[in-house]
Amino acid sequence: MNFFYRAFLNVKGKKGRTILLILVLSAILLFVLAGIIIQNAATTAVNNAKKSSGATVTLSANRSNAFKKLRQQKSKNPTLSLASVSVKTAKKIGNSDYVKAYNITNSTSVNAKSFDAIKTSSSSQSNQMSGPGGKSSSSSSSQGDISLSGVTSTSQVSSFTSGTSKIKSGRGINASDAGTNNVVIETELAKQNSISVGDTITVKDTDKNIHKFKVVGIYKSSSTSSQTGGMGQTDPSNTIYSSYALVNSIKGTTSAESVTYTISNPSKAAAFITAAKKSINTSKLSLTKDDSTYRSLLTPLNNVKSFAQKIVILVSVAGTIILTLIVVLMIRERRYEIGVLLSLGEKRWKVIAQFFAEMVMIMVVSIAVAGAGGKFVGDAVGKQLVNQTTTTTSTTTNTTTGNSQNGQPGGGGAQMANNGGGGQQQSTQASSQQLQKLSTSISVVSLVQLGAFGLAIILLAILIGSIGILRLQPKKILIS
Repeated sequence: MNFFYRAFLNVKGKKGRTILLILVLSAILLFVLAGIIIQNAATTAVNNAKKSSGATVTLSANRSNAFKKLRQQKSKNPTLSLASVSVKTAKKIGNSDYVKAYNITNSTSVNAKSFDAIKTSSSSQSNQMSGPGGKSSSSSSSQGDISLSGVTSTSQVSSFTSGTSKIKSGRGINASDAGTNNVVIETELAKQNSISVGDTITVKDTDKNIHKFKVVGIYKSSSTSSQTGGMGQTDPSNTIYSSYALVNSIKGTTSAESVTYTISNPSKAAAFITAAKKSINTSKLSLTKDDSTYRSLLTPLNNVKSFAQKIVILVSVAGTIILTLIVVLMIRERRYEIGVLLSLGEKRWKVIAQFFAEMVMIMVVSIAVAGAGGKFVGDAVGKQLVNQTTTTTSTTTNTTTGNSQNGQPGGGGAQMANNGGGGQQQSTQASSQQLQKLSTSISVVSLVQLGAFGLAIILLAILIGSIGILRLQPKKILIS
């Protein structure tokens, strides 16, 4: 008689044993499936994090080498010389397949002419308006009271991407503004001088040339840190954004201070740097990678993924042990049947194959049961795991931020609280949002993986359980 048919008859005839095995195997596979779908959900979230978070690589002067050369100068008044980035080279590197977007930045200072710049007193730290035309008794002829920041696009400036600065009216600077005199000014500077979108303002560069700018947007900055300029401390509201090409025309240069490249896939940042180094003089320029946001997203997601893997492993091991004990008892109960089959000339591997076929039939039903309830168990376990991971991440970040605000090691006092602490909180918020989006679903791939685990568990249980009885001779089995 074919061992498949014998297996079918045993499964059909022993209804109580079959139901018991279905319940046990369903419980094992249910938790294995929960671990698999959570693990797959975490993997999908990691791939989404690569697309959403991105990484940046900044091309700028190699300050380390610049200071090294400064120390080597033998003159009484050594001068620090920082290399600039050629716009042509910046665009060439930006054509890489790794790059999603890039932002060329340059800056200069000018003096307000048709409006008044906001003056910050270094002694009292209180804001006051400077004299007409932006001049004051403490102003320097070589430094302006307005910081003109040239960019490719304000949407790629770190203060705008982090939410520290936001466009309140009009629009920001974009690539199409190259070759124009369009600018974006801060809301406090606009209010103090009654400037609106569409107005024209006039400034004077350090060579006393007059330039007219058209205001196309007004932004709000939540930064409280002052910037250091030729006049001492300059209020952040005195920063005006324009196209980098406009700054270059005022400075009379074709270079930029730095270029920030947004990498489409953070894991490819190192490959991009390797390729970009072939186009630059690394003794004068350097490439710096920043993928902190991506890494902050990966940490909690990898924790979830790791925990799901542990669930699968632990349940598989426990399930194998439990199922092995059941199979051992089942085989001992069927000693006479085994003895008869062996005495009739049935090969030992076919007897083992019969037990395996019986368990496979039971497993098919168990997979259906586990598939029906796996989504609910996966959601419950995943939700609890996400809540625990989110709480742990938030607690760690709050502790780090608190230390930063108190000026403890790892922080930078109030300045770090304004900058680094905010960045850490934003990364934590992004991590929490990514975890909350963790979507568990049962796919064909999940069921195939579950089937593979089930077959492995059954095979191990059958092999281990069959060792003791199948090494005996048929005659001894029948006599006992």
